[in-house]
Amino acid sequence: MLTRLKRVIKHRWQGERVLSKVLPPDALAQLTQSVRASERLHSGEIRIYVEAELPFSYLWRTAPLEQIIRSRAVSVFGKLRVWDTAHNNGVLIYLLIAEQAIEIVADRGLNDKVSPQTWHALVQTMRGAFRRGDFAAGLSSVFQEVHGLLLAQFPLSPGETNPNELQDEPILR
Repeated sequence: MLTRLKRVIKHRWQGERVLSKVLPPDALAQLTQSVRASERLHSGEIRIYVEAELPFSYLWRTAPLEQIIRSRAVSVFGKLRVWDTAHNNGVLIYLLIAEQAIEIVADRGLNDKVSPQTWHALVQTMRGAFRRGDFAAGLSSVFQEVHGLLLAQFPLSPGETNPNELQDEPILR
């Protein structure tokens, strides 16, 4: 009970004001341009979702925090319909500021081709940048790695185009 109460207080202390500090408008614009440029080279779709704090319904759960965060990322993956792409190769990069946590959720088209160790290594790299307080660099770094995975597995043929199935702009909540 005390752990959950501390979690609620920690998350409610965060807010939208934190988002603009950790990801200023120029960093968001750069990420948007990176997504657009990336999706011109492969058939995948990349979404970035940054949340200052978890919704209350997640904060009061009794599961371990890692499971709660993963559950939230999977829920966002579904709500944003990242799974609903032509080649089943959408990827969600989920960032939770309050916990400095990152989750990558990939649809089966890509997830079946990438080892769990690779996903884990990407998350660990990003956590290092977060500990230094450099969220923009961490997101950019992991984005480039996801881009590389999609480019290796789903490159476009010469003359082929990738219809933009999902918005390119990062979502901040």
